[in-house]
Amino acid sequence: MSKIAVFFAEGYEEIEALTVVDICRRAGMEVQMVSVNGEQTVVGSHGMGVLMDTAFDGLDFGQLDMLVLPGGMPGTRNLEAHKGLMEQVDAFCREGKYVAAICAAPSILGHRGILQGRKAGCYPGWEEHLTGAQVSLDPVSVDGHVITARGMGCAIPFALAIVSELLGQEQADRIAEGIVYQA
Repeated sequence: MSKIAVFFAEGYEEIEALTVVDICRRAGMEVQMVSVNGEQTVVGSHGMGVLMDTAFDGLDFGQLDMLVLPGGMPGTRNLEAHKGLMEQVDAFCREGKYVAAICAAPSILGHRGILQGRKAGCYPGWEEHLTGAQVSLDPVSVDGHVITARGMGCAIPFALAIVSELLGQEQADRIAEGIVYQA
């Protein structure tokens, strides 16, 4: 079973984070919703509080196949300010393990040099933060072990790309059909 962690910081974009959780759980993945601030409930950029599965310190990173960074403001900045999470993002990338980011969150990968020479997208106006990337206007970009997407309107294809990478395109197609999603 594929295991992923979706990281929640105060001010995350609710649709981006929860769409990934929902679709990946439908696909049969083990998904952990992780609070980076240690709080049991994390409040998003639109005032919605969501109960977390675990806190950052309680997570076994060795068991994970992917780290997912939702966007939103100030959520993206709060994720990037978390030293332990940034160490794990770097470690996953060094090991060639999957990292996925949507909306403003690909900026984190750009700031860390992870997008160098890769195709990547982000929220319009944030392209200058994709240091070294071949900027893409596609809704979702997959380049090796890095998945990026442009914004909230791309949350479903972003989540389906995660499913496709970890479980195969056939499973992603089954989920898309089941939720009546048409690209």
